[in-house]
Parts: sequence; structure tokens; C-alpha cells
Amino acid sequence: MRDHPHKDRFERLDRLSRKLDSVFRIPGTGIRIGYDSIAGLIPVVGDLAATLPAAWILLESRRMGLPKRRLARQGVNVALDTVIGSIPVLGSIFDIGFRSNLRNVEILRQHLERDEGSAPVGSLPG
Repeated sequence: MRDHPHKDRFERLDRLSRKLDSVFRIPGTGIRIGYDSIAGLIPVVGDLAATLPAAWILLESRRMGLPKRRLARQGVNVALDTVIGSIPVLGSIFDIGFRSNLRNVEILRQHLERDEGSAPVGSLPG
């Protein structure tokens, strides 16, 4: 995606998704968490607050030409994260493992790489 016209926008979304889903490592483990998981510890308000940047990723994906089918997949990821993430304790565990923002940015990455004619590279960052 070296010279892709959406490169800068994509990189901002990529950085945001990493902050939301995997910015911190739990000491003594390989488990990574982000601000989304931390915000989810605050009932209702935290989960709703975490939905706003997730919605921005969707909006930017649409602006960058992501097809409706893939936008729908991103929407399902956000909905699952919001609904299941709102369940006390179970939701926090789900957030740590599911990482909807990283998944959604990966969907966008694959689309943009296909769009520029190169094969998709990498997988979900972990």
C-alpha cells in the first residue's frame, strides 16, 4: 500500500485500532488489551464510548470505497463487540479476544491492497 491514495487515512485508522484493541500487554502474559477493553469496565458508558471510534472506522472505510458487503461485515463486528461487550465480565473477556477494530481495519487493508493490484499481506495483528 506504499503509494495508495488513501495511505495516510488508512495509517491513522490502523494506529487507532491498535490503541483501541492492543496497546498494552498484560505483564507476564502475551495478552494484549486496549482502551476499548478498559473502557468496557465502566458499565454502559464505557461500551458506548468505545462504539464512537469504531463507528468512525466504518465511516472512513465507506469513504475509502469499501464495498457494502464488507461494510456490513464491519458493522456486524461492531455490533457483536457492543452487545457482547456490554455483558459484565464476559464482555471484557470477549473484547480482549475479539478485537473488532483490528478486524475491521484488516478488512479495509485487504480491500485497499486488492484495489491497488497487490495481493493482501499479513493477518490480524496480535
